[in-house]
Amino acid sequence: MCGRYVSSSTSDEIARYFDADEQPERALEPSWNVAPTDDIYVVLEEDGSRRLAEHHWGLVPFWAKSVAVGNKMINARADGLATKGAFKDAFARKRCIVPADGFYEWKHVPGQKVKQPYLITRRTGEPLAFAGLWSSWRPPGSDGGERLRSATIITTTPNELMATLHDRMPVVLPARAWAEWLDPTNHDVEALSALLVPAPEDVLTLRPVSTEVNNVRNQGEHLIDPVEAAPVQGSLLDPGAPAG
Repeated sequence: MCGRYVSSSTSDEIARYFDADEQPERALEPSWNVAPTDDIYVVLEEDGSRRLAEHHWGLVPFWAKSVAVGNKMINARADGLATKGAFKDAFARKRCIVPADGFYEWKHVPGQKVKQPYLITRRTGEPLAFAGLWSSWRPPGSDGGERLRSATIITTTPNELMATLHDRMPVVLPARAWAEWLDPTNHDVEALSALLVPAPEDVLTLRPVSTEVNNVRNQGEHLIDPVEAAPVQGSLLDPGAPAG
């Protein structure tokens, strides 16, 4: 899964890296602990232009009765996207990239009460391009008004590196696949599905970080500093931390 990640780059840096022509009017604050339901950046193509936009993390399908549906849709499994009711519309024509500077995953340590968090980043230090889906939603019965735009991160089976931590990992798209993935006129389900594979092992690297990241309220660049692998015996895991 992908339940917590880092988004510390500025909107200018992200737009430049992903060749986006437009940016949102409101810049998001840098975050070293992005959590579900936060506002996040996504890269998408709309009206013939590649844009950097602000979305709610947790996909709210157009048919949803409540925004709360998105709380259970922060991730979407790669298998079945074309047939599952929650995702098939977005997979057909509303695909996006969720830019990240790294993401967290948790590993059980025998004899410890607290799982050890790890930060996973690209070896080169460049941003990660998570494959994502987006949606536009308006509350039932509302006449006009602003729509909520939301997004989810697609996960797949892990590569050998990630398998040491979890049985899922976010899909990391290589630059050569961005145009194909973002093109809303591309309806080749077979070709699109073929992009949703684990990243090669040599693309990513991981390191243990402080259990401070377990608490969604904690912020700061220090959260990504490396630490000794074993957490402190007897520490309490914050209720908001992902189950891993």
